Amino acid sequence: MSNLQFLPFTSSLDAGFWHALSTKKLDEYKLKDEPVSIYGCYSNTNAQGLAALFTLEYASFDRQGHHHPGQYVLEGTLVNTNTVDQFKTYDKSALIRTAGEKIWKSIMSGEALEDPKQLNTFSLLTFANLKKHQYHYWFAFPALCPQLPVEVAESNSSIDGILNPEQTREMLLQYDSQFKPDNVPYFAVYLNGEQSIKLLRLHEIIQPAHQLDQLVFVFVDPSTLAGHPGWTLRNFLCLIARHFVKEKCTIKLLGLRDRTVDGKRDISHSIYVRPLVSPLSPESVMWNVVGWEKNHQQKLLPRFVDMSRSMDPAHVAESAVDLNLKLMRWRLLPELDLASISKTKCLLLGAGTLGCNVARNLLGWGVRTITLVDNSTVSFSNPVRQSLFTFEHCKDGGLPKAETAAESLKLIFPGVNAKGVSLAIPMPGHPVTPNSAQAVQKDVEVLEALIEEHDAVFLLMDTRESRWLPSIIGAAKDKVLMTAALGFDTWLAMRHGRSVLVSEDVGDTVPTSKESISGTDLGCYYCNDVVAPRDSTKDRALDQQCTVSRPGLSMLCSALIVELFVSLLQHPLRGSAPAHLAADEDSQPDESILGALPHQIRGYLSQYQIVLPVGKKFDHCTACSAQVVKQYQHDGFEFLLRAFNDAKYLEEVSGLNSLLNDPADIEVLSDFDVDEDDW
Repeated sequence: MSNLQFLPFTSSLDAGFWHALSTKKLDEYKLKDEPVSIYGCYSNTNAQGLAALFTLEYASFDRQGHHHPGQYVLEGTLVNTNTVDQFKTYDKSALIRTAGEKIWKSIMSGEALEDPKQLNTFSLLTFANLKKHQYHYWFAFPALCPQLPVEVAESNSSIDGILNPEQTREMLLQYDSQFKPDNVPYFAVYLNGEQSIKLLRLHEIIQPAHQLDQLVFVFVDPSTLAGHPGWTLRNFLCLIARHFVKEKCTIKLLGLRDRTVDGKRDISHSIYVRPLVSPLSPESVMWNVVGWEKNHQQKLLPRFVDMSRSMDPAHVAESAVDLNLKLMRWRLLPELDLASISKTKCLLLGAGTLGCNVARNLLGWGVRTITLVDNSTVSFSNPVRQSLFTFEHCKDGGLPKAETAAESLKLIFPGVNAKGVSLAIPMPGHPVTPNSAQAVQKDVEVLEALIEEHDAVFLLMDTRESRWLPSIIGAAKDKVLMTAALGFDTWLAMRHGRSVLVSEDVGDTVPTSKESISGTDLGCYYCNDVVAPRDSTKDRALDQQCTVSRPGLSMLCSALIVELFVSLLQHPLRGSAPAHLAADEDSQPDESILGALPHQIRGYLSQYQIVLPVGKKFDHCTACSAQVVKQYQHDGFEFLLRAFNDAKYLEEVSGLNSLLNDPADIEVLSDFDVDEDDW
């Protein structure tokens, strides 16, 4: 004699169930105090060695929709709590006992003979955190537990020990035609002679016409382990004890397991057991109820699942928006380093026509951290040209541009870390009064901190002189600096050369050739100037104070500056990458995996022409020369304050004044005539 060991169910909940709970049913369930009916299923066709799976899916909320061939439906109850504390403190003993009482009542009254599906139910207790798409849950499969363990006289025998091959074939034929279409999980085989058998529903068994030793009780067995029948047998034994056993005796039990092997149906792994069963009188006290599922650590504790990756729209969007980039790498550019792009933190100084379009293009390339800086508000003339604003943003004096643009980016893609900062950038030639010096110093400190926090800075502002302060701070902090500027039908997209201070340290370690100039020798936006930047808006009419440009120009320029930036990130030298002089067609350019890396892209829309000039650092540049950067590092705001109040001071520090006094020593450099840019 040995004790019968039952294999419990292992729950399996697919993403569709959680989606249905979250979207279709949860609001309805929250309004109810009583449990709600749901439906799950199990099967007896699993491969040997697998767990006895019990499955919930999207259709589990619809009884009619949850019926598949080869699956056996269990009706259960769902209790969804509103808080995690309610989930933890819910009376779980009462929940499973209530379910057990219903099963006990159906057995004692005989209802389970007519409808044996009442023998097996389940209860599911959940808490759904919809904000994070995280779910706490605990299954109970109520089973009536006799006071003494169930002993078996024989177990794990072959089906041939009870049915011969002819009887087995006959049982399957009758089962498939009579019971399988209705998914009947319990029935009996009446052994009527050596070859003849008859399948009976439980309520069709008549005693003493059908002697107990001539009956084989059959249950559809979800277990696949030899010697261990599934959990569904427990309550079936209670039913047999109540209605078919008059005195303690052994009965014949067959756990029907159905599988396909090499294209053929096979039930040879079905389990045959002969348990000892004692009779159960109508006055018997209800047995104890067990059945809470253990967690993955085999402890009687709830389970937890995080579905944010598959259900949170932000995560789904993140996967979807990166699809184009992943396909690009998969099919065209296996070497494309998407991680270097996504982790690069970009600071956009200017949230106007250029700033909006640059932000959109960066988003398309997978950049996930974008900060926009601007000190103006959205006006009625902006939305038609500035792609992150709408008419609603213009009302009541207009919303702040930077913050509004950042919020629009989040509406486009919630996964972006976008922030807007309202900030005025101090400029040379725009004097600072003593009363405003403290406020200006705070603005400078904010700008310095922003540039320090980011990897790349885009200069997209209105005026020429507004680019000076971020240029010198970026050079001092060795940041990637990108400039975009617009004229009426001309544009400029350029990368600044790497910091002159870094250039001194790098020396000859950056490879160059006669056809290229090292990135440490490339000039900045101001390197072609022979005067310090001044107030470009003073004494000018409205059309001269604002960038009046052809509408399509900003999109062209924005796309090119972002493509140039991404190409730069793909070069192993990044900011030190050389720029090709393009002297002849046979020379090999210095490229990233995305192609050429020019220093500047200058366009003339009236002629549909693009040129790629290269400019060297100017030793007396008012923004990036060594003497200017070192003076800024040494004197800080005091140096900046003098530069704001007196542009000629920059000419003195940079050495431009000495050149201006000796014109013979000046090498005339062509300059792109861009006075005002984006507005």
